[in-house]
Amino acid sequence: MRFVPQLTAAAALLLATAMPGSAWAGAAFNKTMQLQGTSFQVQSSGEGSQQQLTITTTGAKPAIKPIRQTVNGQVVGAEVADLNANGLPEIYVYVQGAGSGSYGEVVGYAVIKGNELSPITLPELTGANAEGYQGHDQFQVVEDCLARRFPIYKPGDSNAKATGGQRQICYKLKAGEAGWILRPTSMLKF
Repeated sequence: MRFVPQLTAAAALLLATAMPGSAWAGAAFNKTMQLQGTSFQVQSSGEGSQQQLTITTTGAKPAIKPIRQTVNGQVVGAEVADLNANGLPEIYVYVQGAGSGSYGEVVGYAVIKGNELSPITLPELTGANAEGYQGHDQFQVVEDCLARRFPIYKPGDSNAKATGGQRQICYKLKAGEAGWILRPTSMLKF
């Protein structure tokens, strides 16, 4: 599969400067966001390699039951968006794994039928997207995609010093067989 860059230079610069890894610190997370009449409160608790994540949604009638799940790592951020432009919001929660790799994960849910949450899946990296990958992911909604950025490691690089530059992948939200899937649509290397 050949990827054609689709992010504007301004969007790539925004992603490159807006998310310093050192800004993601602290054991607990609590943030409330609102989009299209729906509010999401994202909370995490616990220390160590696992946290309890709770997503509470208000504004839907009937009410949406809260999501509670254990995540492997620390919740470091959350955003709401409407990446598929269907008039219903999605919530994206960013989790950073424990350990030297700080592998990233996205826990996502899309509002469907106005009063249900459907899981969003981020597939594992494969092919050219996975070359030189050793974690240290950063995520951010940029324009109409979920952008993932990470350093590229060359053979012999230490975990503390990647020398292969950065890779940024743009994911678009697509309908899947059992929910929503974030599909890679473009890749930038810088």
